[in-house]
Amino acid sequence: MRVIFMGTPDFAVPALIALAEAGHEIVAVYTQPPRPGGRRGRELTPSPVQREAEARGIAVRHPVSLKGAEAQAELAALGADIGVVAAYGLILPQAVLDAPRLGCLNLHASLLPRWRGAAPVQRAILAGDAETGVTIMRMEAGLDTGPMLAEGRTEIAGKTAGELTAELAQIGAKQIVRVLANLGAFPEIAQPGEGVTYAKKVDKAEARLNFTLSAEQVERQVRAFAPAPGAFFEIESER
Repeated sequence: MRVIFMGTPDFAVPALIALAEAGHEIVAVYTQPPRPGGRRGRELTPSPVQREAEARGIAVRHPVSLKGAEAQAELAALGADIGVVAAYGLILPQAVLDAPRLGCLNLHASLLPRWRGAAPVQRAILAGDAETGVTIMRMEAGLDTGPMLAEGRTEIAGKTAGELTAELAQIGAKQIVRVLANLGAFPEIAQPGEGVTYAKKVDKAEARLNFTLSAEQVERQVRAFAPAPGAFFEIESER
């Protein structure tokens, strides 16, 4: 298929690699613009997805927004069969969701409808969930509300957010390749109305360890915020 791939962090890279190596034509990669990186110099650093795309000779675009008519027309002009989205970081207007012939699919790092939203891995660990996974869903206007096509599961089992995210990235890559190989064979199942939870964005203040909680809850904080923003406490005014 002719695929528009939209993603930014390390989590999205295995899916991009898998789609390219499965023989799909990645007509363009959309990713967040380069950001200042490092403590010195503040040089602009491209996203992990941009680095991978450029290494493969794939055209990269990083608009600040997709709300404008010009940006939407440029995307539609690519003539894509499908859009694949993995932790892109921008809300996609309906015109963008409708541009590819077969619409857009999203790799979401939870077992929907549990943990819709920005930080599903961290929220699953903090809540003490026994397992999590990746859901392939058709995108629609709501926040992670679209019908589900496939999922892959794994036990959390003491993993840090970093370890779990890396594992889920590989699971998601396998699932999206499996779905695109035979898209018509996957029924689109509406998400149930029960069991919906929201994974709000992590606030750095949450990483301060709270020793009034149980040892089990504190241990979850340590894992949920590793490697970033990093759990911490203060003693005698020192972090």
